[in-house]
Amino acid sequence: MAEPASFPVSARRVRHHQAVLFGAEGRPPYAGRPMELPGYAPQDRERWLPEPPKSSYRSDFERDRARILHSSALRRLGAKTQVVAPDEDDFARTRLTHSLEVAQVGRELGRSLGCDPDVVDAACLSHDLGHPPFGHNGEKALDALSQDIGGFEGNAQTLRLLARLETKKFFEDGRSAGLNLTRASLDASCKYPWTRDAAPLKSDGEPTRKFGVYTDDLPVFEWFRRGVTGTRKSMEAQVMDLADDISYSVHDVEDGIVNGQFQLKWLTDPEHRALVIERTRQWYLPDTDPAAVEAALARLEATDVWVTEADGTRRSRAALKDMTSQLIGRFSNAAFDATREVFGNEPLTRHGADVVIPENTDIEIATMKGIAAAYVMSSDARQPLYARQREILTELVELFWETGERYLDPMFAGDWREAADDRGRRRAVIDQVASLTDSTAIEWHATLVRGEQFRRSWV
Repeated sequence: MAEPASFPVSARRVRHHQAVLFGAEGRPPYAGRPMELPGYAPQDRERWLPEPPKSSYRSDFERDRARILHSSALRRLGAKTQVVAPDEDDFARTRLTHSLEVAQVGRELGRSLGCDPDVVDAACLSHDLGHPPFGHNGEKALDALSQDIGGFEGNAQTLRLLARLETKKFFEDGRSAGLNLTRASLDASCKYPWTRDAAPLKSDGEPTRKFGVYTDDLPVFEWFRRGVTGTRKSMEAQVMDLADDISYSVHDVEDGIVNGQFQLKWLTDPEHRALVIERTRQWYLPDTDPAAVEAALARLEATDVWVTEADGTRRSRAALKDMTSQLIGRFSNAAFDATREVFGNEPLTRHGADVVIPENTDIEIATMKGIAAAYVMSSDARQPLYARQREILTELVELFWETGERYLDPMFAGDWREAADDRGRRRAVIDQVASLTDSTAIEWHATLVRGEQFRRSWV
């Protein structure tokens, strides 16, 4: 029997093969390389806090996406309301699954237009990070509780999370740089690039309630918007915005049907049809002729994928899934064709182009959202629940304000202690409550406000 080779010989062989395999670059020839797409300048890849060079296996934008993907704020979205609370149903979307679907739609549409897919993906994954418990209902409650410190807005809270509250890098003076994303990714994540005071006017002359930055987060905002005039969104932010609209317009309808809240055949009834048209205009298209909404609804009903009735069987679930898929393709392709027709076939990135959405497509998307608004969001049966949710958040804010740092998480307790004035301390309280999931908000309220034993401890 042959004598087995000794360990030193085996080790020498491994080293020999590695040298041949990895070559001069120290990497195998099949290893991925960072994607460098045209349309992005070196300043687009800069970070607020400069970082030393890292492995070339990933691009700067791939790192941005990874930082968001691994953030605690993204994980918490799994227990935050999209339309219905996560514990009400095991089918309906949560904020997390919605964000993943938006990222899929946005990544593909952005790539087809020449955007870096990781920049768009990062923007889509982060677009709802700032949402508090209980969805838009919770957002309204926190806004009412923070009027004296600049208000609360989910999109402004997203920037605050990316550039301050999520921890990855710190400046030498101790200030947090948040996840320290690149300029391009931060700009792409900013859906409303203006402060509340600088919000553009709507058609009725009133300023829009949406804004993307609080005044105390202006330093990072001014850094990533350097060289950009006015309030235009970057190309990647526009793709993210459209992907969000497309995704929730069809998915909220699908969820409502599966949850038994309505059937699309109801729209053949004149009263139901009028309700949807009214809600679409009231919530999304106040300046649009009702006849245009009616025409959009008729076009959607005329598609061969429209599911008038679903009975919960596997076949009907497949039909619903095909409807959502086909409508996503319908809306995305219409925007792709219209944008390419205006701006040609060059890569469309940053502030060099705009997403073009045909008017008919825009109305169709709004009409889908109007269906969900009519039967789900504005349902009379849910109004007592909404009132209770606002009460929970209001009483939590009041309690934390009265008790100072006592019950705050260590990070927010630190913000409270370091705040220069009551304005900063109030913002720390709002940040704490906004960070909670639906279930933890209910738990904290039960234990702290209602007096049950508070079991949370920090080691």
